[in-house]
Amino acid sequence: MRSAAHHSLSWWLLALIPLAFLGLFFLWPLCSVLVHGLFDGGFDLAGTWAIVTSPRTADALVTTLLLATAGTAGSVLLGVPGAYVLYRLRWRGQRAVRAVVAVPFVLPTVVVAAAFSALLGRSGPLGFLGLDQSVLAIVLALVFYNASVVVRVVGGAWAGLDPSTASAAATLGASRRRVLAHVTLPALVPAIASAASVVFLFCATAFGVVLVLGGTRVRTLETEIYLQVNQFLDLRAAAVLSILQILFVGLALWLSAAARRRRERVLGGRALDGTRAFLSADAWVAVPTILTLGVLLAAPMYALVERSLRTIDGHGLDHYVALFGQPGRTVLPVSVAQAVMNSLVTAAIAAALACVVGQIVAALLTRRSRRSGALDAVVMLPLGVSAVVVGLGMLLTLNRPVLGIDLRGSWWLVPIAQAVVALPLVVRTLVPPARAIDPRLRLAAATLGASPWRVWSSVDWPLLRRAFGLAVGFAFAIALGEFGATSFLARPDRPTLPTAIYRLLGRPGIESIGMAFAAAVVLAVMTAAIMMVSERMRTQVGADL
Repeated sequence: MRSAAHHSLSWWLLALIPLAFLGLFFLWPLCSVLVHGLFDGGFDLAGTWAIVTSPRTADALVTTLLLATAGTAGSVLLGVPGAYVLYRLRWRGQRAVRAVVAVPFVLPTVVVAAAFSALLGRSGPLGFLGLDQSVLAIVLALVFYNASVVVRVVGGAWAGLDPSTASAAATLGASRRRVLAHVTLPALVPAIASAASVVFLFCATAFGVVLVLGGTRVRTLETEIYLQVNQFLDLRAAAVLSILQILFVGLALWLSAAARRRRERVLGGRALDGTRAFLSADAWVAVPTILTLGVLLAAPMYALVERSLRTIDGHGLDHYVALFGQPGRTVLPVSVAQAVMNSLVTAAIAAALACVVGQIVAALLTRRSRRSGALDAVVMLPLGVSAVVVGLGMLLTLNRPVLGIDLRGSWWLVPIAQAVVALPLVVRTLVPPARAIDPRLRLAAATLGASPWRVWSSVDWPLLRRAFGLAVGFAFAIALGEFGATSFLARPDRPTLPTAIYRLLGRPGIESIGMAFAAAVVLAVMTAAIMMVSERMRTQVGADL
């Protein structure tokens, strides 16, 4: 009894760290936005209801649902065949293609938006289609961004399916299509549902892509919150829209959790090899899938690079050279090169914060229980709240000293907000390997007299270093490209690279637009390099172990 009570007390004392972090920098700002918006000057039920039922809100809600549904459908339709080709079959160069397909997911949204703007804009290669600032352009960008999620989630499940069931059906005379329809796809439904719910969540909360590609024509709940605060200074409307978005995204999170639990029950922790060699009969699926993925991934990035090199006299590196100069204080108060340094510093701090807190959370969630489930739910909350609201809430709540620390106007707010945004994905990266550690190893170490810290450092940490390296890369990449909260919190004299790109894209003239595209290429290369380094570190650590 005394040991159980001591363990429970230790658990809660350690849990105070992530709870205090999220309470101060997420829950308090969120509640502040809602309270200021709904109750400042007295609660106005009629006014609140008028916002909920207004045509503008209805249009934003319908557009959000339409884009999320279309983006999810496109990602699933492209991702499921991609999962079959990249994970079910075995062929030379498969790993390299997998790595390329995974790149779009880690690209900052402002880079994806700039790439499709370069591709579909009036002077772009496909400008003649007239898709600039259209719903279809945004859907294509969302599919580009999220198809890799479906490929990875469904592909992992497909590669782990027991091949004996399909073999038995084929032995009994079932054709390949019949085996696919009646054996394989039903077994993959939980994985497909899990991937679809996650993609739906990402599409519903897309900000930079919609803001840049949609302009003033397309408005979602996310961009409408930004416009209500930034242009109309209507905090009440922003608060009401935030509540609608929380409910909307909360449903997606609930569906995602339910699908994930069902997928875990179906796989049952098995690590089977369900892959098989590539056959000539697979070409009718493999070739169109690879070509479609190739065109979707390569065309926007080619257009982005081409536009970054385009000058008045032809093509050259003029816009890249201009990144080191002063673009004019009416555009940016500092050079884009300085914005790059600002982004690297804030992303490093944000990644450190997110990974330290995330590692603590992963240690606390090792054992499933009611209290760990409650903590997991709290940590996942930032996924369901607009980053714009997080940034706005910090401005409202941290406008005075807190615990003797004055953060008013401080650039520290930017990495803190970025850490809040990155924390859920860091936890999702660390928790599965933490739960996979055999508890008997910890028990044996404790029996031999090791302290809890010695148990963690000797048992858990060696087995978690690979996942931790990947989590660091994810956190750094997310912070590097974060745009929603940063657009509110970044000081004018310390812009980050995404905010600098957005400001340059909003300025007329080939010089500003060219610099924006060049900066987007730099940001894309930085993000891809960071993920490659983290993946390499993970591989090297795994080899050492």
